[in-house]
Amino acid sequence: MRLYTVEKDGKRFVAAGYADCEGLWPVKECFGIDADCMLDLVCCSEKQAQLAKFETKPEGEAPLKLADVTLCAPVPNPVGDVMCLGVNYYAHLVESNKAGHVSLEQKGHTVYFSKRVDEAVPCGGVVPSHRDICDRLDYEVELGVVLGKDAKKVTRENALDCVFGYTIINDISARNIQEEHKQWYFGKSLDGFCPMGPCIVTAAEFGDPKGHALCSIINGELRQNSNTELMMQDVPGLLAELSAGVTLKAGTVIATGTPAGVAMGMNPPKWLQPGDTVECKIEGIGSLINTIGE
Repeated sequence: MRLYTVEKDGKRFVAAGYADCEGLWPVKECFGIDADCMLDLVCCSEKQAQLAKFETKPEGEAPLKLADVTLCAPVPNPVGDVMCLGVNYYAHLVESNKAGHVSLEQKGHTVYFSKRVDEAVPCGGVVPSHRDICDRLDYEVELGVVLGKDAKKVTRENALDCVFGYTIINDISARNIQEEHKQWYFGKSLDGFCPMGPCIVTAAEFGDPKGHALCSIINGELRQNSNTELMMQDVPGLLAELSAGVTLKAGTVIATGTPAGVAMGMNPPKWLQPGDTVECKIEGIGSLINTIGE
């Protein structure tokens, strides 16, 4: 099942979709689930159990047409900052090292940081370029993990039990700010720097988070092209490691790192410019498409 946050007639609500058909079913009206927003659903085990009864398309209910709604980010306002993994694909570690951002010695230890999100930008939305303070704008396709229950001292074996579903995140980055401030938080947290979507695919449908192709395409040019199988720290591992000392609350969104092929790693770098179209694709989820604004 695919869960969307959408707007229609000035009202924002949660709707369900299915991979084998078009259209969306509002979960409140069609499924009787009292969820006013995505976090109401993601953070409540009882509502999740209700949702599980509708893993196949409901009969006798007419869906909304996709053209009649406006997509929002699936989790417009995440619980706390988005948790992020840095240089979690070896090839990206190498290109980041060449660009002077990290040391190859980092290979043995997972890099964690967080990303402030005022409101996540939806599929089809515009990403502000912040040209007054940013002159090196970059893209990063990443698998996003959405937790459906608290994770505290989980093991690798039971870590995925805490996952509600998966989405696509574009970890937009101001590389000049990263370099100037010698850390990643500011340069990755400017307003509008977290495109997310188009939906959350439930863990039951997405299956094992390993083995999913992911790529980014800029103005029709393939830039990143990899597979989640190549993560140095996989999803069960990161949940076990983080939750050993940090309680991860239901509703937390985690960006699992990006593969090689970012603008920073090119010679010369191909920084994003106003008017560019950025498409981030992950097998089993779909495409997150955004335009770079002024």
